[in-house]
Amino acid sequence: MEATLTPAAHVDLIEDTLRVRLSGDWRLEADRPEASDVARPLTGGAAARRIDFDATGLTDWDSSLLTFLDEIDRLAESAALEVDATGLPDGVRKLRALARAVPPREAEPPEKRPPAIDRLGARVQRAGGRFGDALTFLGEATLAFGRLLKGGGQFRRADLLELTQAAGASALGIVALVSFLLGLILAFVGAQQLEQFGATIYVADLVGVAMARDMAALMTAIVMAGRSGAAYAAQLGIMQTNQEVDALTTMGIRSADYLVLPRILALVAMMPFLVLFSIFLGILGGALAAVGLMDLSWTEYWIQTSGAVSVPDVAGGVFKGATYAALVALTGCYQGMRAERSSRGVGDAATSAVVTGIVAIIAACGLFQIVFDILGL
Repeated sequence: MEATLTPAAHVDLIEDTLRVRLSGDWRLEADRPEASDVARPLTGGAAARRIDFDATGLTDWDSSLLTFLDEIDRLAESAALEVDATGLPDGVRKLRALARAVPPREAEPPEKRPPAIDRLGARVQRAGGRFGDALTFLGEATLAFGRLLKGGGQFRRADLLELTQAAGASALGIVALVSFLLGLILAFVGAQQLEQFGATIYVADLVGVAMARDMAALMTAIVMAGRSGAAYAAQLGIMQTNQEVDALTTMGIRSADYLVLPRILALVAMMPFLVLFSIFLGILGGALAAVGLMDLSWTEYWIQTSGAVSVPDVAGGVFKGATYAALVALTGCYQGMRAERSSRGVGDAATSAVVTGIVAIIAACGLFQIVFDILGL
């Protein structure tokens, strides 16, 4: 039979055999015959027992032919017919044998969702595990600080100086900008209310006391959480990924002493100076707003501020800032030390360090308000 370019499949019944004659170019871009055409003689009552093939007219083929043959195999299986593939090209037979060698993948049964009490228990267990890890890390950091007091610190002074530079002088620019704008905002908000009572002079009291007691320490700590806390988590997370922490342990160097302690010391040491700097810039921003909008003189503003802001106010703000710094450093180092060893794990650790640090700062600020109110400060 002469081959044609159009794929074709003719079915003949020879005694008890259905012979499928394949011809033409069986390509994906062509419209191939349907395998259901092979079943028509069976529906007409033909007593066939087997199916074979005649591919002498086949000129070219690709996966479309294999798809057609797979459909015929399914029809033959449903009709309990034997399939003889000896008339097919060698390449087709090998691919059919390879496909049959791999069993079909059975659909996995849908996973049953555990009961609500089981899910709650799993969450409680995970939370308990994280809480235990946090306590262990806090204990290791405390022991490292105790060894430092006894003269047994294992970190390098050069690392401490570099971390101090990063947490102190390098952060002055962003702290100055945030503090100055915060003082402006407080002055604007306070002026709108105090002008109604002719008490605009008390804007100086509002800005000075707010910055000295809470806002300078709070905003500086939040800035450092996004700056130093995330940096600590990323640095230690990358060291975990590169197995540098494991190398330190192998050499007998405690990671809490060598990596965690200098970061805590650097941030806690620099935070009081940053808070004092923030207080000054905040008052300066408030003064600029008061002098420019409320017709107050610089002398009046500074005299009013000096009378409202006391040394205990500034000392309380500095103490809060140091506490916030310890929380930021601890959360950043903790998230970095427990980061997964992958690039995604490092990013997740940095994000968690910022979020956890800010939450810890806000919680500590609320606790300080309660304690200071009880103490009458």
